[in-house]
Amino acid sequence: MSLPENMNEFSALVDIIAMLRGPDGCPWDRKQTHRSLRATFLQECYEVLVALDSGDAAALREELGDLLLHIVLQAQIAAEAGEFDIGAVVEGISRKLVYRHPHVFGDGDARDAGEVARNWESLKRAEKGTAYSILDSVPGEMPALSYSQEVQHRVAQVGFDWEDDEGVIDKLAEEIREFREAEGLERRTQEFGDLLFTLANIARRQDMDLETALREANRKFYRRFARMEEVCRQRGVSFGDLSFDEQNALWEQVKKVVGE
Repeated sequence: MSLPENMNEFSALVDIIAMLRGPDGCPWDRKQTHRSLRATFLQECYEVLVALDSGDAAALREELGDLLLHIVLQAQIAAEAGEFDIGAVVEGISRKLVYRHPHVFGDGDARDAGEVARNWESLKRAEKGTAYSILDSVPGEMPALSYSQEVQHRVAQVGFDWEDDEGVIDKLAEEIREFREAEGLERRTQEFGDLLFTLANIARRQDMDLETALREANRKFYRRFARMEEVCRQRGVSFGDLSFDEQNALWEQVKKVVGE
């Protein structure tokens, strides 16, 4: 089986995937379906996020390649089923980009990024019809915190937003009070959800990505806790045998060394 030439061209990847799915191709690739690839596709998306957060350009290049593999493989499966091919995917997104950027490809006007976003939603409503909700296209499978931030971003574009940050901070204080006063697990869970939703709103208004902030907090905690375990091994003691006060003292000590 001869390999495609010009490996840096998109068509080479399309040909390779077709070969892998062919009669003499790879047993694993041939058995894949749209649904069987779902979990690994999501995993690749998260690995792209890790590469983005790390700032490692080489890692990002590799992870984008893995993600592109999934996209082309899904298109190949669809082509074999007579659904669509990769050309239709490329054409569809190209036409959508041209249509939704009239300020670039037509006679539209957009003075800033906010107006571009509002125009985008207006054009989307025109495509979908009067029954379309601006929240319909937010995937329900998104992580809950990301979903909260995205739906709040969408409604803010049509004016459903606080006038200033102080209003949201006051709302946060209200949600904390309601959580403290809540009785029973079900009620406390509801109030805690409202508290998280308000925190997502604060992050959005501050132009912070909540998932990124929480992932970084998780990594920071991991580094510090792993350092505490290392110190305990060096001292010949078990972390679990330390008292709570001793654990906290060690945490403060490690914070000065590990930092952010």
